[in-house]
Amino acid sequence: MTNLHTVEDQKRAAAEAALEYIKPGMKLGLGTGSTAEHFVRALSIRVQAGLKIVAVATSERTAELARELGIEVAELGAVRHLDMTIDGADEIGPGLNLIKGGGGALLREKIVASASDRMIVIADGAKVVETLGRFPLPVEIVPFAYSITMERIAEAVARCGCAQNLMHLRGGEGHAFKTDGGNYIADCSAQTIPDPERLARALEGIPGVVDHGLFISLASLALVGSQSGVKIIELARR
Repeated sequence: MTNLHTVEDQKRAAAEAALEYIKPGMKLGLGTGSTAEHFVRALSIRVQAGLKIVAVATSERTAELARELGIEVAELGAVRHLDMTIDGADEIGPGLNLIKGGGGALLREKIVASASDRMIVIADGAKVVETLGRFPLPVEIVPFAYSITMERIAEAVARCGCAQNLMHLRGGEGHAFKTDGGNYIADCSAQTIPDPERLARALEGIPGVVDHGLFISLASLALVGSQSGVKIIELARR
């Protein structure tokens, strides 16, 4: 059995395993981040060998990479519906609930995933956690009065029973990171999120919040690289 010693080995193995789920003619969502880039590169080899697919990218960075590698990239507004999205995650929790947005593309990632019949997550083993929250939760917010919005987010996080609610504007004052949509990212260090669904609802009710990095009930399967190979995590059928 192959030993996947490094994190990059594990990411690459998970990405390559996802190729087994791709069928000719699929309309496919391409995620953002280091693991997703491994998938795009692996997919491009199949495309160059004759695989016909149409892709929708979740970020300008992914779109540029895909086009450079010869993958046809279309706009979601033209394609309308996707068969599958393959994307990474910053954390994979119980029930395949996720934290995403470390790369700043959470809004487009969620739009694309929501337009797909199926979302498959690819990740290294360190991303699997018993409780979400160790990775800071990204929240996309409008620039106007962003400090007030961040205060409201911190209050909501506290009400939802998280271990802490420390807020940080990504990039800092004067150099704030901007998403492809021109918004800011507020990263919340919560440490533990005991009820992701409750927190998601609370954040969605705050004026100034565009979206958040909690992906609830979107992923149906995860391919996780470990030192001993790729493990499959699948939701139990009801």
